[in-house]
Amino acid sequence: MSLLFSPLTVRDLTLRNRLWVAPMCQYSAIDGIPQEWHHTHLAQFSSGGAGLVVAEATAVSPEGRISPEDTGIWSDAHRDAWAPIVTAIRVRGAAAGIQLAHAGRKASTWSPLTDRRGSVPHNEGGWQTVAPSALAFDGYAVPVALDAAGLDKVVADFASAARRAVEAGFEVLEVHAAHGYLLHEFLSPLSNRRDDEYGGSLQNRARLLLRVVGAVRDAAPATALFVRFSASDWAAGGWTVEETATVAGWAKDRGADFFDISSGGLVAHQRVEAGPGYQVAFAAHVRRTAGVPVSAVGMIDDGALAESVLAAGDADAIMAGREWLRDPHYALRAASELGAAIDYWPAQYLRARRAA
Repeated sequence: MSLLFSPLTVRDLTLRNRLWVAPMCQYSAIDGIPQEWHHTHLAQFSSGGAGLVVAEATAVSPEGRISPEDTGIWSDAHRDAWAPIVTAIRVRGAAAGIQLAHAGRKASTWSPLTDRRGSVPHNEGGWQTVAPSALAFDGYAVPVALDAAGLDKVVADFASAARRAVEAGFEVLEVHAAHGYLLHEFLSPLSNRRDDEYGGSLQNRARLLLRVVGAVRDAAPATALFVRFSASDWAAGGWTVEETATVAGWAKDRGADFFDISSGGLVAHQRVEAGPGYQVAFAAHVRRTAGVPVSAVGMIDDGALAESVLAAGDADAIMAGREWLRDPHYALRAASELGAAIDYWPAQYLRARRAA
């Protein structure tokens, strides 16, 4: 029996396998509303055998978008636009998840689908960004440090987004605390220079994340709740995998069920040592130290490597990104490669299945 193609239960949700689609921004929304592109893009992965399909970083407020073309879920109109996409994922057999996000100081930037970089000027549709401290990401506009009312609004926005996501039919909610966005900015001493109860000590730097996790759990008491961490800033003096494991344990106590372990994104001077499975060691450390279930991600581009990560006990599931873009039927291909017997090949595609 392949571990990769064995089911996994998170809270009350049973996923048909452990090869999942990581959230990947498409920069194709209009006023935060997902479009037909999102429908086709996400549904194809479910047809391709994914166990879980997580929709892209979706802003909990207009000012939380990475770019003006990012998706959102801050209104009922957004909820209603997501609902048929969720149905399309679920009817094909995968579970549907959404990453709830606030981009912080990395918001209001030009989409990478354009030829412009940096912050979008206010007179061209940009907005004032916010952060733990008035420290800009290299080449971006200077953010405003959040005050008490702003912090309360962030927590409330995450809770409201969680309620709408559940109403749209999403079965997994992922709080985005990675890749240099707002919650990660609070966690890292490289971006958080506050001298109040949200800065300084690890407990203080984790305070906003833990408030958000608690508020999302209260808003969606029965829904599987993930947290995505960057386990390292890949920069001296930054956030570490040891801190990640500690805060993961605290987040579990606040109601989080599962942890999606990535890395990087906080500072432009990071030095990432990339290669096949290069972030697996981070996931393994968090899993063993905090005693929490985790997914690993990062250039896990074939079934044999994915299977080996699980067999070593380094992770409970595999998230993949670019490989799903290259091959939307990655799971079907991996099942054939591993000789795993699965009963969810689409009938329309059975003629293409290779004998194990």
